[in-house]
Parts: sequence; structure tokens; C-alpha cells
Amino acid sequence: MSEKVEELFQQCIRRYESGEPAQALIPAFESICKGSPKAAAAWTCLSWLYLLEGQAAKALKAAQTAVKLDPVDAQPRVNLTLAMLELKKTGVRQQVEVIQQILVRDPEQIDGIKSNLAEGGKRRPAWPQLSKIHHWLFEEG
Repeated sequence: MSEKVEELFQQCIRRYESGEPAQALIPAFESICKGSPKAAAAWTCLSWLYLLEGQAAKALKAAQTAVKLDPVDAQPRVNLTLAMLELKKTGVRQQVEVIQQILVRDPEQIDGIKSNLAEGGKRRPAWPQLSKIHHWLFEEG
């Protein structure tokens, strides 16, 4: 990301963290992704915002892009899996297994995933797919 786009990205992250609604942030993240199409973190955020707004088809495409750009980051795969669940796509179990492998190899990502899932539960209550993925990743033994 260019310095200007990185600054905009950080501003948008702060806006999200301060509680700004996903709907208000989507245009900014779409612009960031358009301006920096190889910015995996921006695609990951955009896919998450789409999920929070119930736009699973858009979330799926954004998450697929993020996974392609950064295949060892667990969060875009979580987003991809959530979108797949919402759209009743096949391949969910394989994605969950890949996420589990990533978290075993890089346990530092676990807290971030747990935190994002908790945040998703607050911003979109009664999200059954979120509960499923949390259960599969952190409660099954």
C-alpha cells in the first residue's frame, strides 16, 4: 500500500474500532481495495464488513481475493468460511481444517480470531454461522 492508502486504511480501522457501523465503512474499504488491489488486509476487512452487513456473495469474493493474496492468514479464511456457510457452498470442512492447521503453526493468530469472532457476535447478534465456526475452531476437541 502506498503511504497515503496505508494512512486511509489505518483511519478506517480506527473508525471501525470506535464503533462506526460497517455500512458506513464499506465505501472507504472498497476504495482502498480498488487503489491497492494487492493489499490482503484491506480485502480481509472488506469481506468482514460485507459479512456484518449480510452481504455474503460480496464477502465471498473479497475473502477469496484476500486468501489468494495471503494464504497463511487465518482471518480471511474465517471470513471465506462464514460466507460459504451463509451461501450454502461446499468445501466448508476443508476450509475449517486449513484454518486449524494455520492456528497450530501460528498460535499468535488465535487471540485475533477469537477477538474478531466476539466482535462479530456483538455487531451482528444471532449470527448462527459465526457460532458454528467458533465451535468448530475452539470448542470441538
